[in-house]
Amino acid sequence: MKTRTKIALAGLVLAAAAGAGAYHQGLLTAPLARLHAPTEMPAPKTAATATSAIAPAITVAKATRAALRETVLVTGSLVAREEIMVAPEVEGLRVIDLKADIGDRVKRGDVLAELEREQLEAQLAQNTAALARAEATIAQARSMIEQAEAAVAEAEAQFERAKPLRSSGYLSESVYDQRAAAARTTAAQLVSARDGLKLAEASKQEAEARGREISWRLANTQVKAPRDGIVSRRTARIGALATGVGEPMFRIIAGGEIELEASVIESDLARIAPEQPATIDVAGASDVTGHVRLISPEVDRATRLGTVKVLIGDRPDLRIGAFARAQIATREASGITVPSASLIYGPQSQPSVLLVRGDVVERREVKTGLRSGDMVEIVAGLAEGDLVVAKSGTFLREGDHVRPMTPDTKISEAR
Repeated sequence: MKTRTKIALAGLVLAAAAGAGAYHQGLLTAPLARLHAPTEMPAPKTAATATSAIAPAITVAKATRAALRETVLVTGSLVAREEIMVAPEVEGLRVIDLKADIGDRVKRGDVLAELEREQLEAQLAQNTAALARAEATIAQARSMIEQAEAAVAEAEAQFERAKPLRSSGYLSESVYDQRAAAARTTAAQLVSARDGLKLAEASKQEAEARGREISWRLANTQVKAPRDGIVSRRTARIGALATGVGEPMFRIIAGGEIELEASVIESDLARIAPEQPATIDVAGASDVTGHVRLISPEVDRATRLGTVKVLIGDRPDLRIGAFARAQIATREASGITVPSASLIYGPQSQPSVLLVRGDVVERREVKTGLRSGDMVEIVAGLAEGDLVVAKSGTFLREGDHVRPMTPDTKISEAR
């Protein structure tokens, strides 16, 4: 047994020796050669190569000089600058014809609707007859006055002649008393006749006033436009009774002028002034411009909004009640600008930007000016041509290394 073990060990030693000789002679197979081949070490990287590999790519924007126009955005509805309510001057008459419809452009004095006249014409005829009676009564009263004046004169003459006859005893007391009573009676009849004349004249004046009223009512059976404009609403219907209570018969946009009645937050009201130009966006309309006409002196306590009216003018393609938004130009300037997204506001609300010098980030405090869209004016703190981080965030700190890239560079790389 021991002899067999020794023989096996001797065979293993001889095989190992033969394999080593074959390796040195190049006769060993590839796997075994690779097993004994020495491992190659990679070349060490430099510090600059390592920093460039780990630095994040950051989009930067260049501070450029541009013209800025500060605007205030307002929203509201289109309304008539002045809306005229047209109601009938004569109530209780039936509408027999309509001459204007919604959207019609009318001029001052144009007939919008006609009311029935028969009832008023009958009243005018009655009044004419009453006026004739009054004139006849006046003539009769004047005749009675003349008769009364003659009777008074005769009675007074007889009474005066009776006085000396009574004193001389030629006239009895009874005849004297009759003549005195006759004088007083005729005087009273004269006063009554004169009062009758006054009453007849008053009746005539009343009839004349009533006639003027009826004539005025007849003239106003035609409902007319008080001013030039566009009919925006019509509630009158043929056969309905004209009334001044409730909704008017017609609504007219005076002169066709339309304006935007907009709501503005109270912080922006101080920047808006009359006559400032505005660009208005209305669905379905183009090139709508206007200017600030009125600024309300009151701010709603509940909503903290004020009212601004922007006059547009006569635009037939616009409709009152439509929603609209406007940009009111409050100020204009020219200066160095950067994207508003590049600004960072600290605890003291002092704005700053992340300035990129080479590949290092530097925090720089700036003073801002006008804002226009997504751009903001930098009054102090930056020079034209400086690069800033386009969208600043909390992931970057001063001293960080970055790879600055412009938007054009990113697009070319993507290609």
